[in-house]
Amino acid sequence: MQIQNDTEPYDSINVTPMLDLAYVLLVVFIIMTTASVQGLTMNLPKPSNTPSEEKHETKIVQISPEGRFMINGVGVTPAELEAQLLSAKARDPKLAVMVKGDPATQYAKVIEVVDLVNRLQIDGLGLITARIGT
Repeated sequence: MQIQNDTEPYDSINVTPMLDLAYVLLVVFIIMTTASVQGLTMNLPKPSNTPSEEKHETKIVQISPEGRFMINGVGVTPAELEAQLLSAKARDPKLAVMVKGDPATQYAKVIEVVDLVNRLQIDGLGLITARIGT
């Protein structure tokens, strides 16, 4: 039988209790994080079987790579853009505006158009990202 002398260093360490503690803490953290994650509540629109008979005016605002504005393919200044959107809203209160920004344009120009549409209180705003079906 060997007797351990206090002056000699230990040559082995029992890590089993430390691993047991680590596994218990891991289980506790997993349970706490899954319990604290809550989903988003969203009210999604309900589809209807009847197609809409309403026809509203739609303006497409394009932004070139250089930051110039075009409305339905015609180049305009920011002041002309605002005037045309304002007159179109006067003709059709449910006007829809689609914004198509070139991938090479500065994002600030897209935000400028979005801010203009919000300032004019136009509810129908959409962002065109890519062609569908190509």
